[in-house]
Amino acid sequence: MNQYELLFIIAAALENEQKESVIETVKGIITDGGGEVTQTEIIGLRRLAYPIQKKHEGYYVLLEFGAPTDLPSELDRRLRISDDVVRHIIVNKNEK
Repeated sequence: MNQYELLFIIAAALENEQKESVIETVKGIITDGGGEVTQTEIIGLRRLAYPIQKKHEGYYVLLEFGAPTDLPSELDRRLRISDDVVRHIIVNKNEK
């Protein structure tokens, strides 16, 4: 099982319950795919470096997880089609 880090930005206009729902959905995708979330860090509301879709702020969340090698591609696909996630990046921590 490889170790990964996922940083994603949720739209700031969402209510707190909706933000928590998005975070739980992402964790559910990871666990349903055979992975395990090891650490969750909610960074919070931050100003974006540049406007994305006319938005200037976002809610940042950092997840560390272990997963099989095929899970990050499925996670990437599901986050890309989500309207609530503005941007995301998945990094393999095992690669040098």
